[in-house]
Amino acid sequence: MDTVGTDADLSTLERAVVNAFQGGFPVVERPWEPAAAALSERGVDVDADGLLATVRDLDERGVLSRFGALVNAEEIGGTATLVAMHAPEEEFEEIAETVNGFREVAHNYEREHPHLNMWFVVSVADEAEVERVLADIEDATGQETYNLPKREEFHVGAKFLLEGPVADGDLDLSHLGPDVTPTDERGITARERDLVVEIQGGLPVTETPYADVAEAVGQPVEWVVGTIKRFEAEGKVRRVGVIPNHYALGYTENGMTVWDVPDDLLGEVGPAVASLGFVTHCYHRPRHEGVWPYNFFAMTHGRDEAESAERIAQVRGVMAEYWDVGDDDWDTLFSSRILKKTGIRLDERADAQVREDGAESGPADA
Repeated sequence: MDTVGTDADLSTLERAVVNAFQGGFPVVERPWEPAAAALSERGVDVDADGLLATVRDLDERGVLSRFGALVNAEEIGGTATLVAMHAPEEEFEEIAETVNGFREVAHNYEREHPHLNMWFVVSVADEAEVERVLADIEDATGQETYNLPKREEFHVGAKFLLEGPVADGDLDLSHLGPDVTPTDERGITARERDLVVEIQGGLPVTETPYADVAEAVGQPVEWVVGTIKRFEAEGKVRRVGVIPNHYALGYTENGMTVWDVPDDLLGEVGPAVASLGFVTHCYHRPRHEGVWPYNFFAMTHGRDEAESAERIAQVRGVMAEYWDVGDDDWDTLFSSRILKKTGIRLDERADAQVREDGAESGPADA
């Protein structure tokens, strides 16, 4: 992973915290002590109180999007899909307002493309609902929608590392916590649903974040710690840690690169592109004949146009190792405006997946 500087006014300690804890934060009742000790071992002199105060300040200043568990909505249940649409310039604002008015629309971006200039995410509790929602949006806007569901995920997630201590971002404390046994149970229990809804917006930045969550959901702290740890093992939680606001760190160039990859090469190209540390999302999605010729998406981020262009060139370089990439075989759609960003509605998706408590497992069931 490349390390980069930032225009944000961050101290050495703050840079160390952002680098160190983007994943692998301890899932134990009092996490700040081992986290501070691990930082001290890496040459960053801080105690538990100082670390807590630093994370709280970063959170309050908006340098972090949140602190806590990054829930994998797909593994909780329901589905989300990416949708593209053309919005005529003279009607753009009206159409954006109409699309944003649908509660199923979680994110919506204006992107630089001569035709498909509006891109949004539809999140529903049941995959069968996608067709209905898109039909309603088409009726309300008079514009055709192009559904681009994920066919295969090669990578999701990235570390936005800064110049400073722990520049490699390899401080992983995920081994700390209770021993858990992943299950293959479908759905979640009612109390797991309550936990997911409670933590989806982040953990409280307090001395005992997991205990405070336990109090909020009316469960023992041992159960909360064990369930979050098991969710990590099962993929329901992607990671626990600080989740940076990449805009606050200077990453203002958001480029969605799209590629017309030969279908028989997707299985090789996908992992290769996903291995680039700056690629935050990497998917196979369907084409739409006559409108959208691309079947591979790789999201990149940069602090300026030059850095973004260099990273996109690296993606093309990897592509060229597998096939002869022509100028018409790819494009980059930069986001010019965030139209809506409310997050995935995990409460409704989780509600639809609740199973009987008797099927639940975990260390607090003993």
